[in-house]
Amino acid sequence: MIDDFAKEYLHGDLREVREVMLWKLEGLGEYEIRRPLTPTGTNLLGLVKHLSLWESRYFGEVFGRPFPEPLPRWDDPGQRGADMWATEHETREEVIGRYRRVWEHSDATIAALAVDSPGHVPWWPRPQVMLFNVLVHMLTETSRHAGHADILREQADGSTGVAADYATQRHDAAFWEARRGQIEQAATAAVAKPDHDLRP
Repeated sequence: MIDDFAKEYLHGDLREVREVMLWKLEGLGEYEIRRPLTPTGTNLLGLVKHLSLWESRYFGEVFGRPFPEPLPRWDDPGQRGADMWATEHETREEVIGRYRRVWEHSDATIAALAVDSPGHVPWWPRPQVMLFNVLVHMLTETSRHAGHADILREQADGSTGVAADYATQRHDAAFWEARRGQIEQAATAAVAKPDHDLRP
């Protein structure tokens, strides 16, 4: 009973956060979804590409159910980092379409296997796993990148939230400028205080 509950609960959360990842691209132009927004080049379309490749591996080859489309090898040093951005030849539709096909493949694996079904992750130090481990890992990984996407989308056009219903700014620019000033003032004041004053 608890096994079925755990599997469905984790799978349900994974489904939701996948949709969040795709919503973060909606309404933005090609440049905005591709441009590097951090010093290391993190970008919205690259996050989706990265998640599609790794989810296909975790719910595919780890359980002997390989994703049917060709993918770069995880252990090819020449391909390292290429999953984090889209080339000019990769369209938004291709990247999103592959991610959705990966979902279908992953969902079929999750539905077919018990939560304690064994798998093998050759790139982990302890490679023997269960479906439970992989569900937790992919939910954590996808949520982590959804957090990255939250910040990138806010930088791109100020939109926040997990879906279009929540994207409307609740306050105007003057409110946020005042809030940033308040936070900046607190940060500056904290640095100026002796360390013992910062303890609770």
